[in-house]
Amino acid sequence: MSFFDDLKTSLEEAVDIKNGIKEPARVTRYEIADVKAIREQLNVTQSEMANALGTSVDTIKSWEAKRRNPTGLAAKVLATIRDNPAFFIELAKH
Repeated sequence: MSFFDDLKTSLEEAVDIKNGIKEPARVTRYEIADVKAIREQLNVTQSEMANALGTSVDTIKSWEAKRRNPTGLAAKVLATIRDNPAFFIELAKH
């Protein structure tokens, strides 16, 4: 089977899933961190959180307003902070 055939088969399967004809083989769901709740739990400002995470205040504001979602390493760090608030203190030191 050629690359084109594999791609065509994959796209046909995606259309069938979208149209409800076929169930996906697996579904991955990611929990989106509630950045504002985490920040309020830590009792820190948006600026303090931005400095600790090495990002901008605008990014923190966008996450809190749900205009954007943290992804990749930022999402993992926020999940770690949520589960272990002491990690934020260590992170903020660097």
